[in-house]
Amino acid sequence: MNSTIILSVFFVALCFAAICIKILIQKNGQFSGTCASNNPLLNKDGEKCSYCGAEPGDLCKKEENPSEK
Repeated sequence: MNSTIILSVFFVALCFAAICIKILIQKNGQFSGTCASNNPLLNKDGEKCSYCGAEPGDLCKKEENPSEK
């Protein structure tokens, strides 16, 4: 049972480290594709993105203007 806990903690730490490395490698430390309006599974009603206000099918407004924060 102890080995299962140790193995689980190891895999969680490995995933966390991989996400940290991805953030370090990305330009300005940002993930691309954060706009939910472009994902039909997340936006079934065709609403604007709550993150940037983009209409469905439009590019994420935050990605167009990376200087905005």
